[in-house]
Amino acid sequence: MEIKSAAFVVSNSDYRKCPDTGLPEYAFIGRSNVGKSSLINMLTNSKDLAKTSSQPGKTQLINHFVINDSWYIVDLPGYGFAKTNHSNRDQWSSFIGKYLSESEHLNMVCQLIDIRHKPLDSDMECYAWLLECGLDVQIVLTKADKLSKSAAEAQKALFKRELGIFEDQIITYSSTQHTMRGELISRIMKKVQ
Repeated sequence: MEIKSAAFVVSNSDYRKCPDTGLPEYAFIGRSNVGKSSLINMLTNSKDLAKTSSQPGKTQLINHFVINDSWYIVDLPGYGFAKTNHSNRDQWSSFIGKYLSESEHLNMVCQLIDIRHKPLDSDMECYAWLLECGLDVQIVLTKADKLSKSAAEAQKALFKRELGIFEDQIITYSSTQHTMRGELISRIMKKVQ
C-alpha cells in the first residue's frame, strides 16, 4: 500500500480527547532518541511531520497523524527520559498507560528498540507491559545501518530469544537507508480493519 497523504491532527495528554472517528490506530513507542520521529517521517515520506531532536524526550504528548484519511499513526512519548524529573515521568507513564489500555481503536503497537544494544530492562518492561494490555506488538530494531549485516542479524536473533518472539513479530530498520520501509508498511496494513 502507498501512503499518499499524512497530516497532523492533535496532541494531548488525555486519551479521552484522542480522535474518536472509528479509524484504526497504530502506535509507535520506544526509548527516547531511538529514532521514532525519523521512522514516522520516513514512513510517511515527510521531512518534518514528526518533530525530530537530538535531545531525548522531545515528544511529551500523544500525537495523532491521519494517514490516507483512513488510519492513524500515533506517536507516543519515549520512555527512559534522560533529563526528566520523576513526577513528569510518572505523569507521562500514567497517560500513556491509559491510552494503551483504554483505546478502542488501537490495532497494533510498534515498539522501537536500538539494535546496537542488548535488550535493556526498560525495553523488556515495556514489552511485557504492552502484552499485559493485550496488544499486538511489532518489534522494530532501529539504526540497523550502524551495524554490519552479520552483526545486525546476530542482534535480531538475540532479541527474538530474549523476547520469545517469531520472525514475523520483529523487523530490522534503517531510516537513513529506508531499508524495510515497504515491509513495515505491509505489516501495519495487514492489521487494518
